[in-house]
Amino acid sequence: MTPAPAHRPPVIHRLAAAKINLTLHVTGKRADGYHLLDSLIVFTDFGDQLEVTPDDDLAMELGGPFGAELAAAGANEDNLVMRAARMLAARQVRVGASALQGARIKLIKYLPIASGVGGGSADAAATLRALSDHWGLSLPQAELMALGLELGADVPACLASAPVHMTGIGDHVERVADLPAFYLVLVNPRIPLSTAQVFGTLRPETFVTAPPPCPPVKGLDQLVRELEQRRNDLEAAAVNLVPEIADILAVLLDQPGCRMSRMSGSGATCFGIFPDLTSASSAARQIETAHRQWWTAAGAVL
Repeated sequence: MTPAPAHRPPVIHRLAAAKINLTLHVTGKRADGYHLLDSLIVFTDFGDQLEVTPDDDLAMELGGPFGAELAAAGANEDNLVMRAARMLAARQVRVGASALQGARIKLIKYLPIASGVGGGSADAAATLRALSDHWGLSLPQAELMALGLELGADVPACLASAPVHMTGIGDHVERVADLPAFYLVLVNPRIPLSTAQVFGTLRPETFVTAPPPCPPVKGLDQLVRELEQRRNDLEAAAVNLVPEIADILAVLLDQPGCRMSRMSGSGATCFGIFPDLTSASSAARQIETAHRQWWTAAGAVL
């Protein structure tokens, strides 16, 4: 008689999608040191992967191309993933004296660290979503967003993982509907760039009045025109710190089919906008072949 297959615990999979700031304006600075931002954000179908399985305690393991780098930075216990897990665990619903079980979290790190694409924030958001499902929690969206903001300014947007207009310190997030389909090629020089270092170069006279939000657009041509009227206010400061960013922007723009190139977030990752998967994939292959020292990826906008 064939023995019954061993029971395999359920695994929850979540994508921690790369966050791309199509625009990023710095509009001011609060007395507590937080900068005020205005940003149009999209997410790609490429990013880190999160796996959650049952466990008696909260535990984390790292894998993927950048897992060792994250571990070497001593992030296993103070990583945003573990901070998100402990924060959510503290809010677990208790029945009598019995607490809900723990979880084992495996983070498969495909995104470079400190790269301006919200990797840590996306990981934290995916952790909140995955553990909420794992533990059967039904937190109101407003509470989940508040938890995210405690972890970082980009986490509320990453909880949406859809096109959003973000303002304030990241606490105001509004969905953006009807963006056209397009593809992004992401390139990073493999040089970590500290967000605090980039913001630290800004002076009050550089702050700007936020431009009006992008109006509804009817296609990629109109979207590109609107984006070209806006910018990333951190790009110049980042280029001064990592001059390779300027090289990447030029290489992206030189690729057939690229409609525009810009830096995302505080850098050093840059993106090129492409109209279809064929041109984006071809550009990514060309750049990867010619510049093997750079990290390159291509993906669709979610």
